[in-house]
Amino acid sequence: MAAVRRYDILDTPPDGAYDRVAALAARLFEVPVATVTIVDEDRIWFKATHGLEGVTEIGRDPGLCASAVLTDDTTVIPDTLLDPVACSNPLVAGPMGVRFYAAAPIITADGYRLGTVNVLDTRPREISEADSATLADLAAMVRDQLELRLSA
Repeated sequence: MAAVRRYDILDTPPDGAYDRVAALAARLFEVPVATVTIVDEDRIWFKATHGLEGVTEIGRDPGLCASAVLTDDTTVIPDTLLDPVACSNPLVAGPMGVRFYAAAPIITADGYRLGTVNVLDTRPREISEADSATLADLAAMVRDQLELRLSA
């Protein structure tokens, strides 16, 4: 949490660089929803969204972003209804009906995980290793933007 605070990004206004990452992720993966999130103590805050207009944060419920930020690798859940943790998440069990989820952690140069770049779909699907690497590259682009913000 100290690393999240150091970047002073929570609750900042929209920013074109992050918005472009979310839009690019949605286009590359051909999904209806993509987000750039920062994981706070009790919430998942959206720095950028594509396909989730008007949503700025959700609870830190288990199963999706809160779980994905705990790993160094891309998290892929091909069918959220078959995942014992993700199936109860409000984005899965609720009206949005998320069935596919993939996320790459945003990892700082000193190894802290701040959040994730996510792609979501309402139908189950698989992605390739190359796709996982692409998502990780998008997360690294977000990290680079955060580093620029910090140095400014």
